[in-house]
Amino acid sequence: MKNFGKVGVLYGGRSAEREVSLMSGKGVCDALLSKGVDAHLFDTGEHDLTELAQAGFDRVFIALHGRYGEDGALQGALELLNLPYTGSGTMASSLAMDKIMTKRVWLQHGLPTPAFEVLEAGAELRQVPDRLGLPLILKPPHEGSTVGIAKVSGYSDMAEAFATASRYDSDVLAEAFVAGRELTVAVLGSGVSARALPIIEIVAPGGNYDYEHKYFSDETQYLCPADLPENLTREIQDIVVRAYRALGCEGWGRADLILDRANRPWLLEMNTSPGMTGHSLVPMAARATGMSYADLCVAILSEASCKLRSPARAS
Repeated sequence: MKNFGKVGVLYGGRSAEREVSLMSGKGVCDALLSKGVDAHLFDTGEHDLTELAQAGFDRVFIALHGRYGEDGALQGALELLNLPYTGSGTMASSLAMDKIMTKRVWLQHGLPTPAFEVLEAGAELRQVPDRLGLPLILKPPHEGSTVGIAKVSGYSDMAEAFATASRYDSDVLAEAFVAGRELTVAVLGSGVSARALPIIEIVAPGGNYDYEHKYFSDETQYLCPADLPENLTREIQDIVVRAYRALGCEGWGRADLILDRANRPWLLEMNTSPGMTGHSLVPMAARATGMSYADLCVAILSEASCKLRSPARAS
């Protein structure tokens, strides 16, 4: 563990997911300390890049969620500082944080994701349900943890749902609603070594897996591994790994999906810095393979690196 040197656990931040990040970072730091790692918390919402550069970290574990932590901005700064970091690089983080670009990349790779439209301010909202059907989902494309998401059940709901989502983003993602089982699949590793962990099925009260039920409620049920036929399990895991690689993800991540009533999986989003709280899903999936929370943190930290490589100079 001494080979890791002085490790900074970046947490907190300034996004709408700050509260969750504070819990994730504290859990990661405590876990690393329990394994003998010289780990230190560093709140990027209270300290600037100058202080980060002066902190003397040899590598950092990114436990930030949302903007300015999961969207490629911080990753670019860490590349400039030549400071190895966990998770995906600048481009993959930026792509995965943008749900619109994520879906475009997945479609280009022939991967299944629900039909969608991009709505700008002043868009004609009433015609959207005619094209995508009802119900449908409106969401801000650059937020996570169900922040700003609204379900539209009728034409009269469109204006309020658009107003809710547009509080967080100038553009809004309108997505066809797929009824079915809610699944999530974690991935560890990079490139050809990337592997999917056991599938988790999420059963929330009333089918409402909102912010409260995701992080604080004890009513939500998590079935790990999900009760699925072996061939379907392999198919879903394969799709998730392909989706992960298509975005260029590295280190670790987690994809959310819906399995429709015909047992067809539909990709919703990719998280490149998933939650690491007591209710979080990547630790749950890792535990199903016999990997403890602390060992998971060490495994993620062991892959910390700078992703950009300078071209060799001509002699």
